[in-house]
Amino acid sequence: DIKAIMDGGAYSSTGPIATSVPFLVWEETYRLPNVRFNGYRVYTNKPIRGMYRTHGRAFLGGLGMQLDMVAEELRIDPLDIRLKNALKTGEKQATGSIIPSCGLSDALKLASEKAKWKEKRGKLPYGKGIGMGANGMMCGFPMGIRGGSQAFIKFNEDGEITLISGVVDNGQGNDSMLVQIAAEVLGVNMDEINLVSADTEITPLDQGAYSQAVAFVSGNAVKNAAEDAKKQLLNVAADIMGTKPELLELKDHKIFLKEDPERFVPLHKVVRTALIQKRPIKGEGSYMPDVDQNREWVKNPRGQHAGTFSYSVAIAEVEVDTETGKVKVLRLVGAHDCGKAINPIAIEGQFEGSAGAAGVGGTLMEEHLWSDGRMLNPNMLEYKVPLSVDMPDEIIPLIVESNDPKGPFGAKEAGLYGSMNMFQAITNAIYDAVGVWIKDYPVTPDKVLKALEEKKKNQS
Repeated sequence: DIKAIMDGGAYSSTGPIATSVPFLVWEETYRLPNVRFNGYRVYTNKPIRGMYRTHGRAFLGGLGMQLDMVAEELRIDPLDIRLKNALKTGEKQATGSIIPSCGLSDALKLASEKAKWKEKRGKLPYGKGIGMGANGMMCGFPMGIRGGSQAFIKFNEDGEITLISGVVDNGQGNDSMLVQIAAEVLGVNMDEINLVSADTEITPLDQGAYSQAVAFVSGNAVKNAAEDAKKQLLNVAADIMGTKPELLELKDHKIFLKEDPERFVPLHKVVRTALIQKRPIKGEGSYMPDVDQNREWVKNPRGQHAGTFSYSVAIAEVEVDTETGKVKVLRLVGAHDCGKAINPIAIEGQFEGSAGAAGVGGTLMEEHLWSDGRMLNPNMLEYKVPLSVDMPDEIIPLIVESNDPKGPFGAKEAGLYGSMNMFQAITNAIYDAVGVWIKDYPVTPDKVLKALEEKKKNQS
């Protein structure tokens, strides 16, 4: 039975979604045969609220903390209670969504092994502790017109390739990933593809990074466009070679017979022939996740709400200074089920930024200070974010591949790799270190000292 009350500011905006997402993420993670969720979006005399590394991260911190509390009451290892209740491939969530692929259990086992969980949990010196957090995340849920994606690929006379996509690269490597997908299908190098992106005059509409949709939704659109172009190329080549398209393969700028690779036609010749025959190569692709379009966020929240789901685990090792109350994250281990790692280096970078910076900052220091509806720290001088000295001494990202049947080459999202787990992992680690639960974020030194003082009074 969950009750959530959220301060939404003076306007609703994406309020219904912001209120629903925290619950959806929780039901995407564990089996919940019996559950009730009441969410309230409250109007206040404050600016409109938005999301930061998705909706409701702190909300999940509370649920993850409760799971550890239940484990302690039952005398079960927090890892084991998560493994017992973790969803698996093919299972149905509480509101009806089916999970096409799930590597949560594998991620829990891999991260805990690398973090030496069994050797450290409850066994570290006083002041040091280890804690974990886990969550699922939807990939590509519809928001009105922003449910799908389109992409185009065209070939010029000299064989030059242009990919046209409406995706914006916010810095996480979207451009490289989409070009990589197209290059894989077309059998060319990445640097041979020109990319035109996010130009509203010529590129198609794309929902962007919202709802973790780039790899899964936009990636599928690009893959479909590349496959359409490839089909056209094979048809033209088949006419040139006097054979059937299904007997041909495209690779390394050649279209050749599968059974006789020495018999081939150069790619540029195929493209030029297509132009002469007035059938230029123009691939078109689109993708819409297989979701229940009649589903409503408030009135009818049942049905398939996303195309697929990714899963991640974070384990934090912390040190608590009992004199000052300061918490330092010493070591961070994360494992993420991204379906298929198209760009492993970029995925590792996502964990370092998402969990290391956004996760540590949100858990330990980032806070809006208010007075009569006015924000007191509206700039980066007063709004505290982690510096390099605040980052964990060691960050270890791990990748789990569940090969999603609907994703491009099996891929799904990796953008929220870790950030949603850090509230859980750090607060649970603090309890393991000094035996106090901090239920109010951010976990600032004064709150830690207050909790330690209350613990001391209760013991006396």
